[in-house]
Amino acid sequence: MSALRKSNIVQSLTLRQLQIFEAVVRLGGYTKAAGALHLSQPTVSMQIKKLSETLGLPLLEKTGRTIHPTAAGRDVYETAREILGGVVALEDLASEHKGVVKGDLSLAVISSATYFMPHLLGAFINRHPALRPRLTITNRAKVLERLKSNQDDLLIMGQVPSEIAVTAYPFIDNEMVVVAPPGHPLLKQNSIPLGALSGERFLVREPGSGTRLAVDRLLHSHGVTLEPFMELGSAEAIKQGVLAGLGVSVLSRRNIGLELASGHIEILDMQGFPLVRRWYAVHLRGKKLSLAARSFLGFILTESGDTLA
Repeated sequence: MSALRKSNIVQSLTLRQLQIFEAVVRLGGYTKAAGALHLSQPTVSMQIKKLSETLGLPLLEKTGRTIHPTAAGRDVYETAREILGGVVALEDLASEHKGVVKGDLSLAVISSATYFMPHLLGAFINRHPALRPRLTITNRAKVLERLKSNQDDLLIMGQVPSEIAVTAYPFIDNEMVVVAPPGHPLLKQNSIPLGALSGERFLVREPGSGTRLAVDRLLHSHGVTLEPFMELGSAEAIKQGVLAGLGVSVLSRRNIGLELASGHIEILDMQGFPLVRRWYAVHLRGKKLSLAARSFLGFILTESGDTLA
């Protein structure tokens, strides 16, 4: 302890500086780190400069427009992650002794999950009001970017990536159905062959979306080729397109409950459907989850069905 008290680094260095440096390296730049930490870019630059001066080491270097850690910076980055991880573990330890689930909980979900994730998160927060939640809703491509850079505790998606080493937990079914506006001629038919879709104005999600991938695989397995009428960037945009009579499409049954009940959207009796997939909670393989993340994961694995019923 005496050695620690005499250390200039212990007296000058702050956890905030380590947090900022870790974010700059992990996210690859000052601007992204500033956005993630809700700080101004000058504040981020100033704290990195102070950390470098305290350690007496150059920590970052710029190649073109890209920021990279120096050799010393890479070592400091790994040490910073260990220290920050220890602080989180300390907070978790204190919370467990107090019997309180608290702290930050960061979730990122694909836009198709918009219709149920806020309900699950709301039920969980009502049970643990000391939590500080952050919910990011975006498309699959950006969710994968966030996953790679370890920006969140858990990510919710319908298609587990094969190109990233992850741990995935299935928690509820995702039942995909073919939908049409009221009065559509195909509603009069039963067991409609998939090939009938080739004569329809078919609305699809953007390439790379989980729904698009699943539907494309099903069509390919049945030898059906479709020319999309429109590509739209979210499940909500698809739903509004169907409501407006622009065409037919595939949506999650969970996303159209109100429209089905009111008769504004109807389900076609299409062969190969419903296409049942799963929703997954995902994190990088080997990631150590905080108490808040572990508790939320346990909640959705055991109670999501009853909560959403």
